Parts: sequence; C-alpha cells; structure tokens
Amino acid sequence: MSTIRRQSIISSVIVYFGFALGLLNTYLYTRQGGFTKAEYGLTNTFIAFASIMFSVASIGMPAYIGKFFPYYRSNLEPKQRDILSWALLLPCAGFLLVSVLGLLFKDVLVNRIFNNSPQLLEYYYWTFPFGFGYLLFMVMEAYAWQQRRAVLSNFLKEVVFRFMVTVLIVLTTLGVIRNFEGFIGIYAFLYLVLFLFLLLKLRQDGQLHLSLKISKVTRRFKRKIVTLVSFVWGGSLVYNVANVFDGIVIAAVVPDGMAQAGIFYLAQNISSLMQAPQRAVVSAAMGPLSEAWKRKDYGKINHIYHRSSINQLIFASAMFCLIWINFEDAISTFRIQGDFIAAKWVFFFIGLYRIIDMGTGLNAQIIGTSNFWRFEFISGLLLLGLSLPLNWALTRQLGIIGPAVSNLIAFTVYNLVRYIFLWRKFRMQPFTSKSLYTLLLTAGCYFVCVLLFEHYRGFVWIMIRSAVFCLLFATGMLMLKLSPDVQPVLATLKKRLGIGN
Repeated sequence: MSTIRRQSIISSVIVYFGFALGLLNTYLYTRQGGFTKAEYGLTNTFIAFASIMFSVASIGMPAYIGKFFPYYRSNLEPKQRDILSWALLLPCAGFLLVSVLGLLFKDVLVNRIFNNSPQLLEYYYWTFPFGFGYLLFMVMEAYAWQQRRAVLSNFLKEVVFRFMVTVLIVLTTLGVIRNFEGFIGIYAFLYLVLFLFLLLKLRQDGQLHLSLKISKVTRRFKRKIVTLVSFVWGGSLVYNVANVFDGIVIAAVVPDGMAQAGIFYLAQNISSLMQAPQRAVVSAAMGPLSEAWKRKDYGKINHIYHRSSINQLIFASAMFCLIWINFEDAISTFRIQGDFIAAKWVFFFIGLYRIIDMGTGLNAQIIGTSNFWRFEFISGLLLLGLSLPLNWALTRQLGIIGPAVSNLIAFTVYNLVRYIFLWRKFRMQPFTSKSLYTLLLTAGCYFVCVLLFEHYRGFVWIMIRSAVFCLLFATGMLMLKLSPDVQPVLATLKKRLGIGN
C-alpha cells in the first residue's frame, strides 16, 4: 500500500495544483469583463463532446491495457509487446468512423437538437481535433499507469493542460489572440500536444514499445480480449454518456442553452475540487489492482477498497463543506458575473453525488480489473437507463438544477448496485464506523462555522472561515484517527525534517 500511498500523495499534490490553475482559469473566464457565459459554456461542451468521442472510438482499449498488460509484461520481452500498437491503431480507426458520422449528421445535431446553442454551430468542426487529441492521450495515459508513470500523466493532464489554457486566456485578454475564434483554433489542439509529449517522454525513458507482429499473448488471449473490450467498451460508452449528458441536455433544452450550460459547468468545475484524491488514487491503484487480481490476492484488493473509501470520503466531505460555506461570498468578493450565483444549488446536488461516489471507494476499478467486468457493462446500462430520461425530464421542469438532481439519484442507485455486487460476490464492503464519524465531524465543523461567521463577508472572512473549518476538521480527524494513512505520512515527514527521534 506504501507505493499507492506515495504515488497518490504526489499525484494529489499535482492534481490540487492543477485545480488551483483550473480555479484561476474559471475566474478569468467568468469575471466581469471576461469571456461571455456562452463562450465559457462552449469550452466545457468541447470536453463533453470529446468524452463521448473517446467512449465510442476507444473500443475499450484503456481497459484492455489495464487488464492484460501484466500478462504481456510477464510473458514477453519489451520489444515483443504489441499491446500498445493495437491500443492506438484501433481507436484511430474508431475515430475515423466517429468523424464520418459526425459530419454526416451535423445538420441533425446542431441545427435541430442544439438550435438553442448557435455557438456550437459556429465552432462545430473544431470539436474533432480536440476529441482526437483527447482520445489518444487517454489511451496513452492508461499505458503510462501500467508503466508506473501515473505522476507524469497526471502532471500533463491536470497541470500542463490547464496552464496552456491559462496562457491562451491571458493572450486573448491582452489582444495578442485577437478573438474567440483564434482562441478556439489553438484550444482544439492542446490534447494532441500533450499526447505527443507523453509519447516522446516514454520513448526517451525506454518504456515505449510498438510492434505490429501479433504476439503469443495476443493469440492466446484473443477471445478473452475481444469479450472484454466488447463489454467494457459498451459499459464505458454508457457511463460516459450518462456522465456528460447533463451539460449537453441543458444546451439542447434550456433557452439560451450555451450560456445556461456555462452556469452549470461552473458548479460542476468547482465540485471537481472534491475529486482530486479520487483521480490520484485511481491512477496509482490500477496497476496494483490488476496484479492483485492476477495473483488472486483478495486481501490486498479489500485493503485498497477500504483505504480508498475512507480517504476519499474525508477529502470529499470536507471540501464540499468548505466550498458551500464560502460560495456566495466568493461570487461577490471576486467579482464573478452576477448570473453565476445560480450555480450554488447546482453545486449542492452535484457535491452530494461526489461524496457518495467517492465514499464508495474504487468499486468501478475493482470490478473493471476483475473477471467480472461484464457486470460493469450491466450496471452501466442501468445508469444510462436512469440518467438519460431523468436528465431530460428534470431539466425541462427545473432548468439547470434538473441534471444535478438527476445525477444524484442515478449515481446513488448505480453505486448502491456495485456495492451490493462486491459484498455478495466477495464479502467486500468499504465502510466502517469511521465512515460515520467522518460525516458527523464534517457536519459539526460546518455548523460551528455557520454560527460564528454567517453574517461576515469579504476576502478576509473567507480566509478566516476556511481556516477555522480546516483547523477544526484536521484536529477532529487526527483525534479520531479516521485515516490509517495519516500517521505513516506524518512519521515520514518528521523523519525527513529531522523532527523527534
């Protein structure tokens, strides 16, 4: 677990630094005198479209790498491994099909479905290079995880990408990039730049191996590979569609759709602060989980399940309250465009969903790397069946709050089903009494801060309110010994700093 802990901590620092850049970008997008709400919504819609393109075109290759790479590593010399070649070639063919379909059905998609969002029609073609770069980078990221290069891939995705966006925003604000069209023209190629950098870095380090000769491992496992990618491909497709459908349905259904989508995406992007540990833990744990299933080491899998649950729950619940108690104050203090205050209750429901999703641990990754990955496809169908009609119906009734409420319902059911499956199949479940203590501690710290600082406004009071909450929460977490990873980390820090014996 120490390897996962070390990589998770490093990755968490990287992810949080990236999120700090993301918050800066959000501020630059949404501040008074910055980009319009529709322009901000469009850049986020690019990511939603790219996620769907990736889901369709990837043909399950990241799961193929995650599940079978340990077998290639155990049975083949590096130069004989053909896994990366197929993992890149097949998605390229898949993306060609996606592009053809996207061009053929452009009029249906943009002129009919998204007639509330004329900005999408204007910049529609730029979604394709953005989606292609995103596809290649995500496949290469899965390969980097198996090479124990999660820190590098996280740094590129979480920090470098956002830094490049920061540069683009600043250059546009200063007039160096003359208009939004020029901004989008460069923005569309950012993921291609990241993919090429990761490719060259792995090659430089001797970890990039491409071979078009079909290896004995591929021949031996070809039926299992085809079965796996078929189910996981379908499961990934339905999960990602359900995950990004909220912003898309707002753009399609709500009047002035792209501007309203911008408000929704503000809440969604702020709530992503709660996910930093999840992203770090997933990237660090995928390799060890694959190896543990290969060795049938159920104890290690259960160990990872428990640790991921409590650590993520601590971060998610604390971050949710920290954002919630400062939301309105931050909008006015930092001179964000006034219309964005509507994102507050959107964040509330998205935040509750994030707490549930992170609190249930790495259930998706545990199932996905096991021999029961078919269940991931079945549960994904359940998620899609709940999410799409709920999103559509509640968006028409509640506006931009509708998708947030819909996702809270759908993803709660989705995680409950996966929780029950792992419990019945392996007698694994992630919760302990410390899970309850974490929620009670969070609620207690929240009410103390509300009682003390509810009527105070301004930057200084945001800092004081946040500092008091963090102090109370950290003290309670240490006294209750909620996380088993805190003491080893503190001991390591003391040792390196020369504190104590």
